[in-house]
Amino acid sequence: MIGNERHSLPGVIGGDLLRHGKIPVITLIAVLVSAVLVVTTAHKTRLLTAQREQLVLERDALDIEWRNLILEENALGDHSRVERTATDKLHLQHVDPAQENIIVQQ
Repeated sequence: MIGNERHSLPGVIGGDLLRHGKIPVITLIAVLVSAVLVVTTAHKTRLLTAQREQLVLERDALDIEWRNLILEENALGDHSRVERTATDKLHLQHVDPAQENIIVQQ
């Protein structure tokens, strides 16, 4: 009696693939693994590109702020402005170095 043996379909397919289809199975696994790696690499590349773009925008903003601070420092550090502010707001007077020695000695 030839038809009395019962085999499960997954077992028969798996046995046939292992006996006659090793190269196609290996190729299929290699293709799937490479596809997953390509998708992962593309995702990471997009994330890094977005991060780089954000850092470039941040750098540009900091560069603009730095230039504004230099301009502000130059404007505030101008000697004539400092002298005018000291005279007008603080009512300070310019001291002659010769008179300073007299005041210190007294």
